[in-house]
Amino acid sequence: MAMNFDDNEELVNKQVDMNAYSHNLLKEKYPTKQDVITEIMNLEAILHLPKGTEHFVSDLHGEYTAFDHVLRNGSGSIKQKIQDYFSDRMTEQTMQDFALLIYYPEDELALVKKKLRTENELQQWYLDNISHLLEFLELSGSKYTRSKVRKALNPNFVYITEELLYNDPQEFNKRSYINQLLKNILKLDQADKFIIATCYTIQRLVVDHLHVLGDVYDRGEEPDKIMDRLMNYHSVDMQWGNHDLLWLGAMAGSKLCMLNLLRICARYNNLNIIEDAYGINLRHLSRFAEEQYEDNPQFRPKLTNGDGYRFNGEKLQITQIHQAVAMMQFKLEGQVIARRPELEMDDRDLLNKIDYKKNVISLNGKEYPLQNTCFNTVDPKNPSELTDEENAIVDELLISIQHSTKLKRHLDFMMNKGSMYRTYNGNLLFHGCIPADEEGNFCSLKIGSKEYSGKKLFDFSEKMIRKAYSKPNVKDDFATDFMWYLWQGALSPLFGKKSMTTFERYFIADKACHEEVKNPYYKLRENKDFCIKILQEFGFAGDDTNHIINGHTPVKRGHNAICAEGYMLVIDGGYSKAYQPTTGIAGYTLLYNSYGLQLVSHQPFTSKQDAIRSGKDIVSTVRVVKHELQRKSVADTDIGENIKEKIRVLYNLLRNYD
Repeated sequence: MAMNFDDNEELVNKQVDMNAYSHNLLKEKYPTKQDVITEIMNLEAILHLPKGTEHFVSDLHGEYTAFDHVLRNGSGSIKQKIQDYFSDRMTEQTMQDFALLIYYPEDELALVKKKLRTENELQQWYLDNISHLLEFLELSGSKYTRSKVRKALNPNFVYITEELLYNDPQEFNKRSYINQLLKNILKLDQADKFIIATCYTIQRLVVDHLHVLGDVYDRGEEPDKIMDRLMNYHSVDMQWGNHDLLWLGAMAGSKLCMLNLLRICARYNNLNIIEDAYGINLRHLSRFAEEQYEDNPQFRPKLTNGDGYRFNGEKLQITQIHQAVAMMQFKLEGQVIARRPELEMDDRDLLNKIDYKKNVISLNGKEYPLQNTCFNTVDPKNPSELTDEENAIVDELLISIQHSTKLKRHLDFMMNKGSMYRTYNGNLLFHGCIPADEEGNFCSLKIGSKEYSGKKLFDFSEKMIRKAYSKPNVKDDFATDFMWYLWQGALSPLFGKKSMTTFERYFIADKACHEEVKNPYYKLRENKDFCIKILQEFGFAGDDTNHIINGHTPVKRGHNAICAEGYMLVIDGGYSKAYQPTTGIAGYTLLYNSYGLQLVSHQPFTSKQDAIRSGKDIVSTVRVVKHELQRKSVADTDIGENIKEKIRVLYNLLRNYD
């Protein structure tokens, strides 16, 4: 039986060392010489197919509806293909309606049935659109083998679709046969199901592989739905973001990561993610917060447009919970800083820098008065110590999080598909930064007798993450504490700032203390030579065929997402509604197809209902980053290199049959 090399993700993520196969094992797979020849012919032909489209997204921050829409429209690639293929046969409105049918087939079908007055009109609409969908399906699948297209088809309609797809309805001998198939689809009430199945197949074929460059979690209210969507996506990889690390850290047993994510959920009025989506009980925490804390304007939830409260008193309840988890967080920060001096974070042990009688804090040799304080559970003699009830609450919450079946399933998937960075088809993908000094030298983090910088820092970080996650019941170990460091450490490749001024923003009025100084990396990435240095650090030649694709920092209004003459592409444009006032848009995405790289910016997305009613997409502009002079084929990709190696081994096997 011949091996099937149509599944791209399997080739990339489960690469097989063919040299490890003995000739006997290969002969079991290819028992005859003809089997080997057939497979070589198959693989060498695949190398000449066009490169599949890669889709890059980043910093989704729980904004499921916008993310889902971008997946459905392939960052505008479906609409562009429709315009290229049907513009001489369809009006602008018809093309828009056809695009929305492909994006949201169930909704569009319901709308069409309301609009069309007679059965004859509806029947004609079905025939026209089935015909157009089949044409578009053939176009979308033209860069793949038939077997790969077959895998993408709904199993209930494989036979019918292939017969309609690969037979010319104008051919005299088949005309009656094809017409009868179409009539039966309508007569047997299968038209809706067939259209829906075909639309989802088109969505799947338009994008071959999805890259998620971090931060699925925090701020937005539906990260669980994003994770469900990703788990059902046909081919995906992930690079972890700093916000994702909080959730992974909590599952790994970090109480400090857990308290940070709870604080952020409270800050953005998203505690329903914890309670409703993941079934984690917050009643003990809520009762404690109600007893210990009053209303405090600095801890009231931040609301975005359209946001609100579910019941009377919820605003006060969240404000109290917000204070409770923040104070427990600051206490535990002091504990981790004390037991991990090698992380050099003494300057962030802030509760120990307070004069509780004078209500001032000493920072960098200067005293600042404190406001909106909520220190009633803090022991001035031992500020980092949790009370007995706080200890019980933290332990209970951690157990609840680690026993959430749904959350565990999501985070296991994130661990399995995720990494600190990824090299893929000549591009380097990561979420945060390469910590560097002003001169462009990579900064070193010293742990014990070893120093880690550049790629080694990323590799060490990933090793610690995987170690901590694999042993979630180990308490206060270095790997688990390091996951918190990755959230806010000065040399964390996921953070990229000198310090996180959460405490200062809560309690100090002087806004100069709120500033978070970025690592020089964020200026240096405008420099072509620095970007080439990074690419070479990760094993690339660093020529103009290589690019760094980076998330993490929203591209502010007036700034450029294309840096260093195209060597650096920044694709966090502001999915999160909290960022959109400064970005002016709702996110960047990136497409990399056989013709080159395209950067796509998106308008704010309200709802799919608005998209359908208004007939508007959310693609704002498409900007060509690089156009390939010669169209790329599978042979030019990482998958192609893997296939070439398999072909080499098969030729060796073929000689043994002579």
